[in-house]
Amino acid sequence: MSKKIFVFFPDGVGLRNFAFTQFKALGEQKGHQIVYWNNTVFSLKEELGYDEVKIENHRINRLTPIYSRIRKHIELNVSQKKFKDDVYPTYKFPFSYTGLKNTLITLYTKLLIGLNSSEKGIVRIRKRINSLERSTEKYQYCKAQLQEHQPDLVFCTTQRATQSISALLAAQDLGIPTVAFVYSWDNVPKAMQVVETDYYFVWSDLMKWEVLKYYPFIQESQVIVTGTPQFEPHYDSRLLQERDVFFAQNNLDTAKKYICYSGDDETTSPLDQYYLEDLAHAVRSLNTKGKNLGIIYRKCPVDTTNRYDAVLEANADIIAVLDPIWKPMGKQWNEILPTKEDLALLYNVCAHSEFVTNVCSSTVFDFVAHEKPCIYFNYEQPQLKKGIRDIGQNYNYVHFRSMPSPEAAVFCTDKKELEYLVSQIIEGKLSNVPEGKKWYEIVAGTTPTQASDNIWKSIDAILKR
Repeated sequence: MSKKIFVFFPDGVGLRNFAFTQFKALGEQKGHQIVYWNNTVFSLKEELGYDEVKIENHRINRLTPIYSRIRKHIELNVSQKKFKDDVYPTYKFPFSYTGLKNTLITLYTKLLIGLNSSEKGIVRIRKRINSLERSTEKYQYCKAQLQEHQPDLVFCTTQRATQSISALLAAQDLGIPTVAFVYSWDNVPKAMQVVETDYYFVWSDLMKWEVLKYYPFIQESQVIVTGTPQFEPHYDSRLLQERDVFFAQNNLDTAKKYICYSGDDETTSPLDQYYLEDLAHAVRSLNTKGKNLGIIYRKCPVDTTNRYDAVLEANADIIAVLDPIWKPMGKQWNEILPTKEDLALLYNVCAHSEFVTNVCSSTVFDFVAHEKPCIYFNYEQPQLKKGIRDIGQNYNYVHFRSMPSPEAAVFCTDKKELEYLVSQIIEGKLSNVPEGKKWYEIVAGTTPTQASDNIWKSIDAILKR
């Protein structure tokens, strides 16, 4: 029997997984009516011809961001105490004391954190957030939309957006089943779970274990392992362009072998441009020794800084810039949204590069899916000074403990080693792919090509309950 499923986009991060992959087509093959409940500035109707219900009221309670930060800090405090692990405070962002308003907000926030740093305190703050969001016009607005369209289930494409709270509360108050997809591989230990839903879809057994570990109020039956559609496009050979065609289209030199440099956001890697510069030096040196190498620089899609410009200009003869095909739909970082065309671009960057280099990103898995190695930079730059975040702490985060061994990536711990590591990979003498595949399976699950289908099977099972 056909069911109406609301696929809910509280923000644009889920577009890649649930609008641009085979996800919609598979759901329709199962006979479902799929309606995108759209809180973003991206029009699925205009851009893709999809049936959508636009959420025009975006106003959450003005206190919700403050209480959400309080919740996050308390959860991290509880994890630190409960698991006797000092990694959790490193997930916190510093408070602001700039101006009277920010100072007062900080003092109020720290007071409530101090009064509620316990599991019972987490419950109190969560109830407070829900109460705040139920009091909003947006809650009533979303509730009216649900009453008008009568979906059988609401599938929320990310668990981490405060914009989703009122809409999901409205669905639950109307007795509509709700599901949240845990969006990213590092989100659970970082206290990024903003919503409470009836069910949670996760990438792997590891992620299920994490959800149950960090959120004891969630029952095992509520957490369902589906995999993630994030990597499915890498197995769609229809996206592959012939090497000559791809190189001509992107002004690449067919005589060169290219290394992909995958840029990071400014928070994760504030001195990222200097790692690109180090790679350029290594490539330039190897080219004097008979190699013919180039670099494809693919920036972080939401990085709008100009910090790489000097390096790119100085090395224009060996660095080709292939920007992600994302569209700025507003002025905020979360309004820079992916496009379907970028899936094909990323596929071909992976297919036609020898390997990838970056600081701690999940592109290691994109390239492992193509049987390609990854170098992780793990040394500090001489430009590091007080007030600039070091990159080393990234590798201490909980999600890096999922590595089956240190060989799951090629770690460059000294810039003097970089040229040697690059040459070893180019010559086929060094690769992390065998161990990287094991890591990929631990993180993303055992069926990376079947995630969308697994999600629909799980939705069907929920609807039958």
